[in-house]
Amino acid sequence: QVQLVESGGGLVQAGGSLRLSCAASGITFRINNMGWYRQAPGKQRELVADITSGGRGNYADSVKGRFTISRDNAKNTVYLQMNSLKPEDTGVYYCNVGTAWGDGRYRASAYWGQGTQVTVSS
Repeated sequence: QVQLVESGGGLVQAGGSLRLSCAASGITFRINNMGWYRQAPGKQRELVADITSGGRGNYADSVKGRFTISRDNAKNTVYLQMNSLKPEDTGVYYCNVGTAWGDGRYRASAYWGQGTQVTVSS
C-alpha cells in the first residue's frame, strides 16, 4: 500500500532553516507529482509547494524565494528546504502524492503522510 513518511520538523527561531523529507513507498515514485502542504492551527490545509515528475517546482506566493522543493527518484524521497522561516510558517507539514490538472495545477490524491510539526518562534 501507499506510505508517505515525513521527517525533519522541529522548533526553530525566526530566520532559521529546516529541511523536511518525505519517503514514499508503494508507488512508482518517478512518475508522480509530489506536494507539500501545511496546516496551521484553526486553518485549512494549504499547498505550499509541489514538484512535477520532471522536477519543476511550483510555490505558494507566501514561500517563494524562501522554500525549495526537490526530489531524489533513486531514494523515492521528496524534500522541502525551508529558509528564512517566519512564525507564520508554523504548522503541521504533510506530504502528498498526486497528479496535475489539465492547466498544470497540482491535483492532490487521497494519500497523505502523518505530518511533521514545524514551530517557528519569534
